[in-house]
Amino acid sequence: MVTSDQRRRQLAREKYERQQKRRAEARQKSRKRMAVVGAAVAVVVAALVGLVAGGVFDKDKKDEAADPAATPSASAAPTPQQSPSPAMAIDAKAKYTFDLKTSAGDIKFEMDAAKTPQTVNSFKSLADKNFFDNTKCHRLTTSGIFVLQCGDPQGTGMGGPGYTIADENLDALGKPNETGQVTYPAGTVAMANTGKPGSGGSQFFLVYKDSPLPPSYTPFGKIDAAGLKVLEEVAKAGTDNGQTDGAPKTPVTIEKGTVTQN
Repeated sequence: MVTSDQRRRQLAREKYERQQKRRAEARQKSRKRMAVVGAAVAVVVAALVGLVAGGVFDKDKKDEAADPAATPSASAAPTPQQSPSPAMAIDAKAKYTFDLKTSAGDIKFEMDAAKTPQTVNSFKSLADKNFFDNTKCHRLTTSGIFVLQCGDPQGTGMGGPGYTIADENLDALGKPNETGQVTYPAGTVAMANTGKPGSGGSQFFLVYKDSPLPPSYTPFGKIDAAGLKVLEEVAKAGTDNGQTDGAPKTPVTIEKGTVTQN
Protein backbone atom coordinates (compact mmCIF):
# COMPACT_ATOMS: atom_id res chain seq x y z
CA MET A 1 0.00 0.00 0.00
CA VAL A 2 1.32 3.48 -0.99
CA THR A 3 1.64 5.82 1.92
CA SER A 4 0.65 9.43 1.71
CA ASP A 5 4.29 10.47 1.93
CA GLN A 6 5.23 8.18 -0.97
CA ARG A 7 2.27 9.56 -2.93
CA ARG A 8 3.43 13.13 -2.37
CA ARG A 9 6.93 12.23 -3.52
CA GLN A 10 5.54 10.50 -6.59
CA LEU A 11 3.40 13.50 -7.47
CA ALA A 12 6.33 15.85 -6.92
CA ARG A 13 8.53 13.68 -9.17
CA GLU A 14 5.87 13.59 -11.90
CA LYS A 15 5.47 17.35 -11.66
CA TYR A 16 9.25 17.82 -11.95
CA GLU A 17 9.37 15.49 -14.97
CA ARG A 18 6.52 17.42 -16.61
CA GLN A 19 8.37 20.71 -15.99
CA GLN A 20 11.57 19.29 -17.41
CA LYS A 21 9.70 18.01 -20.46
CA ARG A 22 8.06 21.40 -21.03
CA ARG A 23 11.42 23.14 -20.64
CA ALA A 24 13.02 20.70 -23.12
CA GLU A 25 10.18 21.30 -25.57
CA ALA A 26 10.54 25.05 -25.11
CA ARG A 27 14.29 24.88 -25.73
CA GLN A 28 13.69 22.80 -28.85
CA LYS A 29 11.13 25.29 -30.16
CA SER A 30 13.52 28.15 -29.38
CA ARG A 31 16.30 26.42 -31.30
CA LYS A 32 13.97 25.93 -34.25
CA ARG A 33 12.97 29.58 -34.18
CA MET A 34 16.60 30.65 -34.02
CA ALA A 35 17.42 28.35 -36.91
CA VAL A 36 14.63 29.90 -38.98
CA VAL A 37 15.74 33.43 -38.04
CA GLY A 38 19.36 32.57 -38.81
CA ALA A 39 18.40 31.21 -42.20
CA ALA A 40 16.36 34.34 -42.93
CA VAL A 41 19.25 36.56 -41.89
CA ALA A 42 21.59 34.56 -44.08
CA VAL A 43 19.24 35.03 -47.02
CA VAL A 44 19.00 38.78 -46.37
CA VAL A 45 22.77 39.09 -46.00
CA ALA A 46 23.30 37.13 -49.19
CA ALA A 47 20.79 39.35 -50.95
CA LEU A 48 22.46 42.49 -49.64
CA VAL A 49 25.85 41.24 -50.77
CA GLY A 50 24.40 40.54 -54.17
CA LEU A 51 22.88 44.00 -54.40
CA VAL A 52 26.10 45.68 -53.36
CA ALA A 53 28.09 43.59 -55.81
CA GLY A 54 25.58 44.45 -58.49
CA GLY A 55 25.90 48.16 -57.76
CA VAL A 56 22.30 48.73 -56.66
CA PHE A 57 23.38 50.83 -53.71
CA ASP A 58 25.54 52.90 -56.06
CA LYS A 59 22.45 53.95 -57.97
CA ASP A 60 22.40 57.46 -56.59
CA LYS A 61 26.08 57.88 -57.42
CA LYS A 62 25.56 56.41 -60.87
CA ASP A 63 22.54 58.61 -61.49
CA GLU A 64 24.52 61.63 -60.42
CA ALA A 65 27.37 60.68 -62.73
CA ALA A 66 24.93 59.95 -65.53
CA ASP A 67 23.24 63.32 -65.10
CA PRO A 68 25.23 65.70 -67.28
CA ALA A 69 24.03 68.69 -65.32
CA ALA A 70 25.45 67.17 -62.15
CA THR A 71 28.94 66.73 -63.56
CA PRO A 72 29.34 69.20 -66.40
CA SER A 73 33.11 69.12 -66.21
CA ALA A 74 33.46 65.37 -66.64
CA SER A 75 36.89 65.57 -65.13
CA ALA A 76 36.67 62.90 -62.45
CA ALA A 77 39.75 63.98 -60.52
CA PRO A 78 42.26 66.81 -60.58
CA THR A 79 45.56 66.30 -62.27
CA PRO A 80 48.37 66.51 -59.72
CA GLN A 81 50.34 69.68 -60.31
CA GLN A 82 53.78 68.38 -61.21
CA SER A 83 55.15 71.20 -63.31
CA PRO A 84 54.47 74.87 -64.05
CA SER A 85 52.28 75.86 -66.95
CA PRO A 86 54.19 76.67 -70.16
CA ALA A 87 55.78 80.09 -70.57
CA MET A 88 53.88 82.49 -72.78
CA ALA A 89 55.02 81.91 -76.37
CA ILE A 90 52.12 83.08 -78.53
CA ASP A 91 50.98 86.37 -79.97
CA ALA A 92 48.32 87.39 -77.46
CA LYS A 93 46.62 89.57 -80.08
CA ALA A 94 46.35 86.88 -82.71
CA LYS A 95 43.84 84.15 -83.50
CA TYR A 96 44.74 80.50 -83.77
CA THR A 97 43.10 77.42 -85.25
CA PHE A 98 43.07 74.03 -83.59
CA ASP A 99 42.77 71.39 -86.30
CA LEU A 100 41.69 67.98 -85.03
CA LYS A 101 42.04 65.07 -87.43
CA THR A 102 39.78 62.46 -85.86
CA SER A 103 38.60 58.98 -86.72
CA ALA A 104 35.08 60.40 -87.10
CA GLY A 105 36.06 63.34 -89.31
CA ASP A 106 37.88 66.65 -89.16
CA ILE A 107 36.93 69.16 -86.49
CA LYS A 108 38.40 72.66 -86.55
CA PHE A 109 37.84 75.50 -84.16
CA GLU A 110 39.18 79.02 -83.92
CA MET A 111 40.75 80.29 -80.68
CA ASP A 112 40.99 83.96 -79.72
CA ALA A 113 44.24 84.54 -77.85
CA ALA A 114 43.20 88.06 -76.88
CA LYS A 115 40.37 86.65 -74.75
CA THR A 116 42.01 83.44 -73.52
CA PRO A 117 45.79 83.84 -73.76
CA GLN A 118 46.71 81.28 -71.08
CA THR A 119 44.41 78.65 -72.55
CA VAL A 120 45.52 79.16 -76.15
CA ASN A 121 49.17 79.24 -75.12
CA SER A 122 48.77 75.95 -73.23
CA PHE A 123 46.99 74.23 -76.12
CA LYS A 124 49.58 75.36 -78.64
CA SER A 125 52.38 74.19 -76.39
CA LEU A 126 50.75 70.78 -75.93
CA ALA A 127 49.87 70.36 -79.60
CA ASP A 128 53.44 71.23 -80.63
CA LYS A 129 54.55 68.31 -78.44
CA ASN A 130 52.00 65.96 -80.09
CA PHE A 131 50.20 65.67 -76.74
CA PHE A 132 46.76 65.17 -78.29
CA ASP A 133 47.81 62.71 -80.98
CA ASN A 134 46.17 59.26 -80.73
CA THR A 135 44.00 60.21 -77.76
CA LYS A 136 40.34 59.27 -77.35
CA CYS A 137 37.38 61.55 -76.81
CA HIS A 138 36.15 59.68 -73.77
CA ARG A 139 32.78 61.20 -72.92
CA LEU A 140 29.55 62.01 -74.73
CA THR A 141 26.45 63.48 -73.06
CA THR A 142 23.06 63.44 -74.75
CA SER A 143 20.72 64.92 -72.15
CA GLY A 144 20.86 68.06 -70.01
CA ILE A 145 24.04 69.18 -71.68
CA PHE A 146 25.23 68.12 -75.12
CA VAL A 147 28.98 67.76 -75.36
CA LEU A 148 31.80 65.54 -76.53
CA GLN A 149 34.78 65.67 -74.20
CA CYS A 150 38.36 65.10 -75.31
CA GLY A 151 41.92 65.94 -74.33
CA ASP A 152 42.67 63.21 -71.80
CA PRO A 153 45.80 61.22 -72.72
CA GLN A 154 44.51 58.36 -70.58
CA GLY A 155 41.08 58.30 -72.18
CA THR A 156 39.39 57.92 -68.79
CA GLY A 157 38.58 61.47 -67.70
CA MET A 158 41.34 61.33 -65.09
CA GLY A 159 44.36 62.51 -67.07
CA GLY A 160 45.98 65.81 -67.86
CA PRO A 161 49.22 67.59 -68.73
CA GLY A 162 50.68 67.66 -65.21
CA TYR A 163 49.76 71.30 -64.57
CA THR A 164 46.67 73.49 -64.34
CA ILE A 165 45.81 76.83 -65.91
CA ALA A 166 43.72 79.78 -64.80
CA ASP A 167 40.08 80.26 -65.78
CA GLU A 168 39.51 82.90 -68.45
CA ASN A 169 36.69 84.63 -70.32
CA LEU A 170 34.02 83.39 -67.90
CA ASP A 171 31.77 86.41 -68.42
CA ALA A 172 31.69 86.01 -72.20
CA LEU A 173 28.33 84.23 -72.24
CA GLY A 174 26.40 86.85 -70.30
CA LYS A 175 24.91 86.99 -66.83
CA PRO A 176 23.73 83.77 -65.17
CA ASN A 177 19.98 83.19 -64.92
CA GLU A 178 18.07 82.57 -61.69
CA THR A 179 19.53 79.06 -61.48
CA GLY A 180 23.09 80.34 -61.85
CA GLN A 181 23.52 79.07 -65.39
CA VAL A 182 24.33 80.48 -68.80
CA THR A 183 23.93 78.94 -72.22
CA TYR A 184 27.00 77.50 -73.90
CA PRO A 185 25.89 77.73 -77.55
CA ALA A 186 26.31 74.93 -80.05
CA GLY A 187 29.78 75.20 -81.59
CA THR A 188 31.43 76.39 -78.38
CA VAL A 189 34.65 74.80 -77.17
CA ALA A 190 35.28 75.14 -73.44
CA MET A 191 37.68 73.88 -70.82
CA ALA A 192 36.70 70.99 -68.60
CA ASN A 193 37.72 71.13 -64.96
CA THR A 194 37.21 69.39 -61.65
CA GLY A 195 34.58 71.82 -60.42
CA LYS A 196 37.15 73.96 -58.66
CA PRO A 197 38.41 77.33 -59.94
CA GLY A 198 41.67 77.18 -61.86
CA SER A 199 41.64 73.38 -62.22
CA GLY A 200 41.66 73.13 -66.01
CA GLY A 201 44.35 71.06 -67.69
CA SER A 202 44.16 69.58 -71.17
CA GLN A 203 40.57 68.30 -71.23
CA PHE A 204 38.02 70.29 -73.21
CA PHE A 205 34.48 69.78 -74.39
CA LEU A 206 32.87 70.43 -77.76
CA VAL A 207 29.27 71.64 -77.55
CA TYR A 208 27.09 70.27 -80.37
CA LYS A 209 23.78 71.66 -79.03
CA ASP A 210 22.97 74.61 -76.78
CA SER A 211 23.78 73.56 -73.20
CA PRO A 212 22.94 75.25 -69.87
CA LEU A 213 25.90 75.27 -67.49
CA PRO A 214 27.34 77.40 -64.71
CA PRO A 215 29.77 79.97 -66.13
CA SER A 216 32.71 78.04 -64.69
CA TYR A 217 34.24 76.61 -67.84
CA THR A 218 36.52 78.78 -69.96
CA PRO A 219 34.95 79.23 -73.42
CA PHE A 220 37.88 79.56 -75.78
CA GLY A 221 36.92 78.27 -79.23
CA LYS A 222 34.30 78.23 -81.97
CA ILE A 223 33.80 75.10 -84.09
CA ASP A 224 33.40 75.44 -87.85
CA ALA A 225 30.24 74.20 -89.62
CA ALA A 226 31.84 71.02 -90.95
CA GLY A 227 33.17 70.09 -87.54
CA LEU A 228 29.77 70.67 -85.95
CA LYS A 229 28.21 68.23 -88.42
CA VAL A 230 30.80 65.62 -87.42
CA LEU A 231 29.84 66.09 -83.79
CA GLU A 232 26.13 65.84 -84.53
CA GLU A 233 26.66 62.52 -86.33
CA VAL A 234 28.64 61.17 -83.38
CA ALA A 235 25.88 62.31 -81.02
CA LYS A 236 23.17 60.60 -83.10
CA ALA A 237 24.80 57.23 -82.48
CA GLY A 238 24.63 57.83 -78.71
CA THR A 239 26.79 56.28 -76.04
CA ASP A 240 28.23 52.79 -75.89
CA ASN A 241 26.24 52.02 -72.72
CA GLY A 242 22.92 53.27 -74.06
CA GLN A 243 22.69 55.89 -71.32
CA THR A 244 22.83 59.66 -71.57
CA ASP A 245 26.41 59.89 -70.37
CA GLY A 246 29.23 57.60 -71.44
CA ALA A 247 31.86 56.89 -74.05
CA PRO A 248 30.60 57.63 -77.57
CA LYS A 249 29.30 54.57 -79.40
CA THR A 250 31.08 55.87 -82.48
CA PRO A 251 34.70 55.94 -81.30
CA VAL A 252 36.37 59.31 -81.73
CA THR A 253 40.16 59.26 -81.66
CA ILE A 254 42.19 62.39 -82.27
CA GLU A 255 44.71 61.10 -84.74
CA LYS A 256 46.48 64.47 -84.98
CA GLY A 257 45.99 67.78 -83.20
CA THR A 258 47.64 70.86 -84.68
CA VAL A 259 47.50 74.50 -83.61
CA THR A 260 48.40 77.16 -86.18
CA GLN A 261 48.31 80.94 -86.13
CA ASN A 262 45.83 82.48 -88.55
